[in-house]
Amino acid sequence: MLCGMQRKKVVRIGGGSGGYTLLRGLKSFDLDITAVFTSFDSGGSAGALREEFGILPPGDVRRGLLALADEKQAAILRELFEYRFKSSGSLGEHSFGNLFLLALRSVYGGEIEGIRKASELLNIKGRVLPVSLDHSHVNAILEDGTKVVGETNIDIPKHDGNLRIKDVFLDPPAKIYEETDSAIREADLVVIGPGDLYSSIVPILCVDGVKEALKEGKGKTVAVCNLMTKWGETHDFACSDMIRELLHYSGLKKFDYVICNTGTVSKKMLAEYEKEKKHPMVCDAALNELAGRVITGDFFSSADKARHDSEKIAKIISEL
Repeated sequence: MLCGMQRKKVVRIGGGSGGYTLLRGLKSFDLDITAVFTSFDSGGSAGALREEFGILPPGDVRRGLLALADEKQAAILRELFEYRFKSSGSLGEHSFGNLFLLALRSVYGGEIEGIRKASELLNIKGRVLPVSLDHSHVNAILEDGTKVVGETNIDIPKHDGNLRIKDVFLDPPAKIYEETDSAIREADLVVIGPGDLYSSIVPILCVDGVKEALKEGKGKTVAVCNLMTKWGETHDFACSDMIRELLHYSGLKKFDYVICNTGTVSKKMLAEYEKEKKHPMVCDAALNELAGRVITGDFFSSADKARHDSEKIAKIISEL
């Protein structure tokens, strides 16, 4: 890096394990990182805390903090923050990390202050921001007209997961948090994905002000395709289907870059994912119409789960 040169500002939009993997890779590079997460979860520990205490669900924020945490202490903190109480009582299945963020919010008087204090404690590289401070729920309309209410009911469908989702919206509407708005507008690079399309990424794009921030921002846009389809959300999708949906909800005409995996997964792993009705998302030729440049390669990690290789994918993004 040239002396006196400002670090490249990278904003990553999305949630879930895909976001965790990508952020862990990005923090190895000399970048100014902002991780923007959804704040509309309705299931599990995060949903229960939201219902009981009226807080923003802390699950994705917790994962983002861990991903960007100082590696010297990250291993211990990861185990601690991901620990779930096995009690049959009120603590049952609650994540320690979620309770920790709830306590910080209570002590310091709000979600943002709580996140800032957690960021200091974990010595994170960059910052973690919710897309909105408003309380809202994700709604989806299926192709047969059925309405599905709540992020968890989209994430883990109780309906026929073969039905495609035709529309997603927030009820009530939510407004973009001002610091998140500024981060997107000032970014040199905005990275959307990977992650669960309709329960993790699209809800962020549905927040009032996000489209405008993306359209009026000065940075280049990058979409990272998922490795696998997901029953109930992206069943039978090719990569171009995912990218079309991201363009539709983001209001963008094209992405500057799309990153798409062309590597293959082992037969053993394929068989395991087949049980969950998940299949590799194919990098198809139609992508060329949706991006200024399509970047392909073998981005599978060698782990026992279908995850992006955080180092490979982060290196490509850092060089764009």
